[in-house]
Amino acid sequence: MSDASAVNAAVLDDLRQESEELDLLVAGASVEDWAAPTPAEGWTVAHQIAHLNWTDEVALTAVTRPGAFAAETEKALARPDTFVDEAAGEIVSLLPAGELLVRWREGRTRLHEALRSAPPGVRFPWYGPSMSIASMATARLMETWAHGQDVADALGVRRRPTARLRHVARIGVRARDYAYVVRGQQPPAEPFRVELKGLEGEMVVYGPQDAAQRVSGPLLDFCLLVTRRAHRDDLALTAVGPDADRWLDIAQSFAGPPGAGRPRKEAG
Repeated sequence: MSDASAVNAAVLDDLRQESEELDLLVAGASVEDWAAPTPAEGWTVAHQIAHLNWTDEVALTAVTRPGAFAAETEKALARPDTFVDEAAGEIVSLLPAGELLVRWREGRTRLHEALRSAPPGVRFPWYGPSMSIASMATARLMETWAHGQDVADALGVRRRPTARLRHVARIGVRARDYAYVVRGQQPPAEPFRVELKGLEGEMVVYGPQDAAQRVSGPLLDFCLLVTRRAHRDDLALTAVGPDADRWLDIAQSFAGPPGAGRPRKEAG
């Protein structure tokens, strides 16, 4: 197995595990649980799973029928602020919870198999830059973890962080410049140093050691920040330098509009 194939296989294994962990959260959920509101305004638990299912199916189109994916980008350009909500809402309106769960399982399995069988080095069209097998799998893992956090919050479940968070952190770091561009701002020219501490004390590090602009803190907190699942003030992240400080206000790991983000927790 080539180095690229080994990397692809490892990320796909992590994606499968992340999906299975979320599956366990919702598989035994009641009808009331599926209808429970999540921190995303207007979205229930069912909307979160419907969104993951829809995105998996769109990704499958990009992987298996790249020429047909152009129609998906046209939909996004025509309704940039609503097409994601509309897609999730349509699925929820059509399928009861049990059928939605089956559809999500089947869709993610088809995508997983398509990515497994794709030739190393191939690139797939997407809403932003084209994606490799590993980057597509990483993006799906990031979304699964982030929307899984919404589900966990809605159900009052505290999830244990895993080493898979390194994928979420990596895409958050790589998307640094995008966070500026999507807001019509000029990204900083120099690279940042990012030092994150994992659960077992291991360090996840990005950027040159001598960088003047620096971010440090817990790996989990950084992932919550870049997926906009927590307010910066509620996280133990430290910035050194004005550019790094600004980045922590706007960082996002996903394509599209940044959204409102999570409000600051009230004291007490």
